Amino acid sequence: MAKITAAEVNKLRQTTGAGMMDCKKALVEAEGNMEEAISILRKKGQKIAEKRADRDSSEGVATVKVNSDNTKGVAISLNCETDFVAKNDSFVEMANKMAEVALNTSSKEEFLAADFEGITIAEKLIEQTGVIGEKIEIGGFEILEAPFVGSYVHVNKIAALTGLSKAVDNAEELAKDVSMQVASMGATTLSYKDFDPEFIASETEARIAVIEKDNIELGRLGKPQKNVPKYISRAQLTPEVLAQAEEDAKAELKAEGKPEQIWDRILPGKLERFISDNTTLDHEKALLDQNFIKDEKKSVADYVKTYGDVEVVGFKRVSLA
Repeated sequence: MAKITAAEVNKLRQTTGAGMMDCKKALVEAEGNMEEAISILRKKGQKIAEKRADRDSSEGVATVKVNSDNTKGVAISLNCETDFVAKNDSFVEMANKMAEVALNTSSKEEFLAADFEGITIAEKLIEQTGVIGEKIEIGGFEILEAPFVGSYVHVNKIAALTGLSKAVDNAEELAKDVSMQVASMGATTLSYKDFDPEFIASETEARIAVIEKDNIELGRLGKPQKNVPKYISRAQLTPEVLAQAEEDAKAELKAEGKPEQIWDRILPGKLERFISDNTTLDHEKALLDQNFIKDEKKSVADYVKTYGDVEVVGFKRVSLA
């Protein structure tokens, strides 16, 4: 057979991303046939992928892409096994290119079947498993469509998208800030109003059980015990509950000997504290009810209002953590 040239080896490397020795070996085995050599390398990737199927692939790159008119965004994570591979420039570039492809699809299944450099995304993942020698896969995959979509990526590890109801002035800044909130705080729903009653009841029971267990240990150690809350969400704070909280606050003020004429100045703060103490689930899981990370005196909902007549209508988050 004809001698394998350096130009042929380099061409195969550019096509597959494989190492020089692997490319040369594949070309020799394929007797110089480029397509056959590519097939050999991909079969190698398939074998390695099968062997490493059970390996942990919690490292990688999280990234986002938004279309030109900011009406659709996609967040994906390209996962691998080691931080060394995740920080490689070519791996980061591949993740960004794949996100570009994802932007033109409507589901993860469609994305995996989409063309990427002459083969499908799924085939490319297998190929790269063989090239890199680690399990390579798509971890997170999220699509968001809205009148305006903005994004934020935190050190290639967390990618977030936020959808707004309209493209107001400085919409990009607003969407980025809210996406940063999503990335940082990991909300699961927009508002406490979206919580299912059964979920709230289950969470209340679970959280009370944890506190009561902790209090047993604190009591044994002679330390102050934690308060056991009755409520964990604004959804539970009915007008009757709030009215009772106000009566309880008045009783406290009376017991403290505070003049009744100053109660109106003190009561709002006490009720605000009561609500804050009894809405822990909202602060943790409901995006609009969380304290805004750039100004904790405001809720996210309050911050959004500073941009005028606009609402957050959706969000997505992909994380390697």
